[in-house]
Amino acid sequence: MVRNVAREIAIHLAYELSFTDQTVKELLDQRLTTESFASLAGEDAIYTETPNEKQAAYIRRLVTGVEEHAAELDGYISKYAVGWDFARIPLVASAIMRVCMYEILYMPDIPTGAAINEAVEIAKKYETPETVKFMNGILGSFARQECPQE
Repeated sequence: MVRNVAREIAIHLAYELSFTDQTVKELLDQRLTTESFASLAGEDAIYTETPNEKQAAYIRRLVTGVEEHAAELDGYISKYAVGWDFARIPLVASAIMRVCMYEILYMPDIPTGAAINEAVEIAKKYETPETVKFMNGILGSFARQECPQE
């Protein structure tokens, strides 16, 4: 499994956190299993390979970090979504942007440009072209304003 697949799985799990009463640990413990991946493999090809220990740790770090920093990340999305009420932003788009922003802010080993490019590519699978453009604008503004050294 390559990192972009692990990132996409993390986005799925970050999105799922919006709809569950489970804690982030419970969700991750349930979803990052061979059985869970086997049951989802027919629905989405990204689940055909169960993550190894390193990949699972990366997914756990992303999803846990997004959950722990949700208010901060949502604040950035709101700040750069000029003219948009946060509640109008699709939940999948929010999950993608949260993961990207978390990587930019808290995972210095991941280049900002790579995080944004991956987020945009993943968004193309789930969102309309207009939403993808909107997300790219938010992420670009965020990176320029909040991480000018990059």
